[in-house]
Amino acid sequence: MLKLFKGLVASILLINLTFAVPAEEPDQWKNSLSELLKSTATIQVGRATFSVFIWDIYQSQLSTSSGVYPDPEGVIVYQIKYLKSIESKQLIKKTIEQWVHLGFASERYSSYLEQLRNMWPDIKEGDQLAFVAQGNNSAFYYNERFIGQIDGKDFRNIFMAIWFSENTSQPELRDTLLGIKS
Repeated sequence: MLKLFKGLVASILLINLTFAVPAEEPDQWKNSLSELLKSTATIQVGRATFSVFIWDIYQSQLSTSSGVYPDPEGVIVYQIKYLKSIESKQLIKKTIEQWVHLGFASERYSSYLEQLRNMWPDIKEGDQLAFVAQGNNSAFYYNERFIGQIDGKDFRNIFMAIWFSENTSQPELRDTLLGIKS
């Protein structure tokens, strides 16, 4: 009887171990932006060109799952095609300037800066940087190639606020991207 009991316990443990192994999570981010966009339906909300004085700096496009912004539960894709080169350090500096303009305390964004420094390359004219948000996670693609992710809904919110907050430094660009003004 004891042998039978030990055999039964061993079998139950083996079954539990077999089914208790967590399945691998599916890869949320594809290796290329075009792969991701093929597997995730999005609708363009708007596109715009950002200019300073007479110089065009970049062209951008906003797309979401629903075709409207904000889309808190869906996928958000914000693509920027640069018409001028910019060093990674300068891009991060400009990002910080925008967060300061929006009134975010440095404690809110400082933890993300090292990740951005390690992720964002120097940008050359014609390069594309894309930001994709899905759920609580965000990813960046450089010239179609996945370059990294930052977890947390707060990062998505403060990053998108640069362009889409009502307090953005570029309200005309915001309105065009949101389809409010063409």
